[in-house]
Amino acid sequence: MTADAARLLPSSTLDDLATQFSVQRQAFAGNPMPPAAQRLQWLKSLRQMLLKHQDALAAAISEDFSGRSIDETRLAEVMPSIQGLRHTERHLKQWLKDSPRKVGLAFQPASAKVVYQPLGVVGIIVPWNYPLFLAMGPLTCALAAGNRVMLKLSEATPATGLLLKQLLESAFPQDLITVVLGEADVGEAFSRLPFDHLLFTGATSVGRHVMLAAAQNLTPVTLELGGKSPAIVSATVPLADAAERIAFGKTLNAGQTCVAPDYVLVPRERLDDFADAYRKVVHRFYPSVADNPDYTAIINPRHLARLESYLSDARDKGAKIIDLYPQEVRQGRRLPPHLLQQVNDDMRVMQDEIFGPLLPLVPYDHLDEALSYINQRPRPLALYYFGYDRGEQQKVLEQSHSGGVCLNDTLLHVAQDDLPFGGVGPSGMGHYHGHDGFLTFSKAKAVFAKQRLNAARLIYPPYSKPLIKWVYKLFIR
Repeated sequence: MTADAARLLPSSTLDDLATQFSVQRQAFAGNPMPPAAQRLQWLKSLRQMLLKHQDALAAAISEDFSGRSIDETRLAEVMPSIQGLRHTERHLKQWLKDSPRKVGLAFQPASAKVVYQPLGVVGIIVPWNYPLFLAMGPLTCALAAGNRVMLKLSEATPATGLLLKQLLESAFPQDLITVVLGEADVGEAFSRLPFDHLLFTGATSVGRHVMLAAAQNLTPVTLELGGKSPAIVSATVPLADAAERIAFGKTLNAGQTCVAPDYVLVPRERLDDFADAYRKVVHRFYPSVADNPDYTAIINPRHLARLESYLSDARDKGAKIIDLYPQEVRQGRRLPPHLLQQVNDDMRVMQDEIFGPLLPLVPYDHLDEALSYINQRPRPLALYYFGYDRGEQQKVLEQSHSGGVCLNDTLLHVAQDDLPFGGVGPSGMGHYHGHDGFLTFSKAKAVFAKQRLNAARLIYPPYSKPLIKWVYKLFIR
């Protein structure tokens, strides 16, 4: 099935959505606390499906991009999805255990515990840039927590969406996992369903609309957004180290990653040397880009035009644009990496999340200046610091806010199953991955229990009893 053919398929209608939601709600009511064995079987079936069909999924994603590196799909989508499933399978029984809590002396004899209960029907809205990993990650967490799940896949990746729908519907009943396809109107209607939790990954501008729609039902939301994730190059770090790791984070998926470095703060006196080091490592990664299957294309003409408009706008406003492959004739939508110097806040490339292989370089004179520059802007999804001085590392951690941090690396914090992933403020709210994802899609129910003996009778009315004064003396002090 080609991408063009997939676009001609009928999408979910509004009546379909209501019906599918109702079917899942009824199924949950019939099995509100699935046992560990059943949840583990769901996770195992999902993992086996991915392993069996990984080649077809990678081919579908490449088709949607008109050239997406198969190895990037394996490394950045298939592998973390499989590892996330394995991590969850290993730890699920421990996560499911009740958590005992302490009871204060004034309320004894009694016991207290937290029970982790499935929420019900969960909605997941999946973006186009990593259509497999950003579907499988939250799906893994939601199933581990015992929920029913409706997945809305991106209209920008129709071939992937159709294949995932076919695979998931062949492996799972639709009252457990329902896959929804359709354009923006379907996505809008999807976000208005009365889910027990809704997770959205995508642009901040769209996230506002999703949150507003969810508010009509008081549906709790997890928003994984983005923003302009900065990288700081210190005054002492070897430039070859920093450039290599920043280039990997910026060129993977041609920069179409929510946690890709969006701009780099570089000591003023090291600016040209960093640019040279970055150029060398990018050419080592990709000797060419025009016909290189390792280098991914921009997802569609609209996003390519957006990125080219950033370059034109920056050039017109005085930026120095460095095309790292000036002699190559472009093929298709493979936009080569560019560096931008002499940038300012009037340029769109410094206002919007770039989501592409364009990398502005911003000079600074002192670390405090770099931190001030970051802190004056909306809080980003990720922050990257390159430098081996432990004191400076701690200063960056304490004096900045971001969803997550890598010290001397990029992107890889997202692949750690035992770390929460999520933004802060404009870059999102809430967390998932691993245990944090299990908690996000569970209700931590407080349970307080007493048996026959009831010491609380001491504080029942009438309050003229002498014992009440003794209670006050003992506990109000």
